[in-house]
Amino acid sequence: MSGPVSLTPSALGRLMPMHVLLAPDGRIRRVGPTLQKLRPGKLMTGHDLLSLFEMRRPRSARSIEWLMQAGQARLHLAFRQPPCTTFKGLVVGLGAEGALINLSFGISAVEAVAQYGLTLGDFAPTDLTVEMLYLVEAKTAVMEETRKLNQRLQAARVAAEEQAFTDTLTGLKNRRAMEHVLTRLVDRGGRFGLMHLDLDFFKAVNDSLGHAAGDHVLQQVARILVDETRREDTVARIGGDEFVVVIKGIVDAAELEATARRIICRLEEPIFFDGCPCRISASIGAIASTHYDRPDPGLMQHDADMALYASKRAGRGRMTMSDAMSIDRRRPGLTAASSAPGPLGTD
Repeated sequence: MSGPVSLTPSALGRLMPMHVLLAPDGRIRRVGPTLQKLRPGKLMTGHDLLSLFEMRRPRSARSIEWLMQAGQARLHLAFRQPPCTTFKGLVVGLGAEGALINLSFGISAVEAVAQYGLTLGDFAPTDLTVEMLYLVEAKTAVMEETRKLNQRLQAARVAAEEQAFTDTLTGLKNRRAMEHVLTRLVDRGGRFGLMHLDLDFFKAVNDSLGHAAGDHVLQQVARILVDETRREDTVARIGGDEFVVVIKGIVDAAELEATARRIICRLEEPIFFDGCPCRISASIGAIASTHYDRPDPGLMQHDADMALYASKRAGRGRMTMSDAMSIDRRRPGLTAASSAPGPLGTD
């Protein structure tokens, strides 16, 4: 049994949500709901097809007459007004009734969905685009989870690197971080001063008040060192009660000495633990990168250490500015360095 089949506008719109029903003169009689959604606020019915769409293929398709006589043919259309979305279509002649064109986005469906905010309900259930959108949605979900995982891994890596370069007790940089900073400064040709600081009388704090008091003192020392240096400087605890301060851009002995004096003065103020005053001081050895033709981080640390020994021998609570060329590296403490006395001259 054969014969014409009638579809209600609703049924036609569900089966072909991007159809265009044309009158014989080329005017649009009806469009599918999804196609109309692409032009919100602008009713497409009643307009001439070629006023809204440009026919791009086949090249011979330039007139309404061609469409009416095509019978069945594939064609490519595009909106004339931006966004100039392109469509693939199939036109079916309806004789005296005009023509029916069914459109699709083709491979640009994903972009169209994003551009126009389309959902699965805007496509026919049998449209293969729906399957593609499911795949895209699944891929997007996987990519999002992958992105989140990469973010967590990156955060974990940063945390691990930060932990590897941080002294857990004081929160300062550790020896490894300090050596990294020195190497980078030398490689970049930077000018800097380096101070090696050792606490005086710290053992007495540990012996009299215990290691908890000692830890508290170390934490307060760290805070003072950070307070008395600049953001661009590096303060590191390299072990026990030993600290290193790398001062970027400052190589003048007077400026380094002024910084050392401020540090010593602050450290000689009592640090209270459970109501008990902890009294310490600091001996400092300093060296400037300009004392070398090409600074060597290991050699600079050695020379600053020798200058520190000189401060200890001279009575503690002071800074010794080392002249690298005058150090006898065979015998610790023998130096022609200048010693800047601090308030404490005896143990």
